[in-house]
Amino acid sequence: MRFQNILLISLLALGLSGCEKKSSQPALVLEGKTMGTVWRVSAAGVDPQRKAALQQLIQQQLDRDDGELSTWKSDSVLSRFNQYQGNTPQPVSADMADIVIEALRIGHKTSGAMDITVGPLVNLWGFGPTKQPAHTPSEAEIAAAKALTGLQHLRVIQGVDGQWLQKDLPGLYVDLSTMGEGYATDHLARLMEQQGITNYLVSVGGAVLSRGVNASQQPWRVAIQKPTDRENAVEARVDLQGHGISTSGSYRNYYELDGKRISHVIDPTTGRPIEHKLVSATVIATTALEADGWDTGLMVLGSERAKALALKEHLAVYLISKQGDGFTHWMSPQFKTFLIDQASQ
Repeated sequence: MRFQNILLISLLALGLSGCEKKSSQPALVLEGKTMGTVWRVSAAGVDPQRKAALQQLIQQQLDRDDGELSTWKSDSVLSRFNQYQGNTPQPVSADMADIVIEALRIGHKTSGAMDITVGPLVNLWGFGPTKQPAHTPSEAEIAAAKALTGLQHLRVIQGVDGQWLQKDLPGLYVDLSTMGEGYATDHLARLMEQQGITNYLVSVGGAVLSRGVNASQQPWRVAIQKPTDRENAVEARVDLQGHGISTSGSYRNYYELDGKRISHVIDPTTGRPIEHKLVSATVIATTALEADGWDTGLMVLGSERAKALALKEHLAVYLISKQGDGFTHWMSPQFKTFLIDQASQ
């Protein structure tokens, strides 16, 4: 899998200012690359001598995830499923079955706005393994790609002896990049727990999850960035309270084609990149995987439909929309419970 994401969320291991009690040992920080993006782990109260071993374990876990989910590697589990042209169920891991089940659930809740079968359209518009198109795809090309999509064509089968994916459309192409960062982030959290580490903040790309406290015995805090190219421009800060957070934005991963800005967020209904005013959707959920699925669906829906769905589903959501030369924000009641502060508008 290859993401072209730049972090939309800043990781801040901040405590309360003033007379906070400082730790004698700073948090152990590890980082690297995976899935075309970056990963980062901050762990408090960990012996620095464990750094090399933890680095290796983390990279091995992420390499396994990439070996399952990548659409850029022809021998990945997902690529082999996409290449298969029959309808016989194909065996997959329990973790992959889980990510598809969650994707189908969120896809249904968003009326298909979050669609992991949108791969042919992603590729057509140049955001997959194929090159960017020289010209805007024609209506016929878009229609042909759309004919190969649809969540109704994908099924997860679970039994006592394993789990399988099945498709009834030979050309169905599943792209899990919309949820891969959250998937991998949850795996890092699970790895930390397995290693006896209970105070940590982990991230892959724009998906983040925290547990416990930082080295100053304060909650881990995360900053949502403003939709600008200035990486330290903070929109709001939150205390995750042991939850996962993910942001989907249309303002960094794009290219110019025939004089228009082409967003990487594709609307499965139109078969085209989104063009509405919503530029960023941030979601806080129990897991990073769930947050990563919802943020994509909300971005596709646009501001008003995203607000309505967030209220209906009681989601913790923060939306940033373009208005004239500036931006406006909206947050759901559930999001306010995590909010520490936000920049003046």
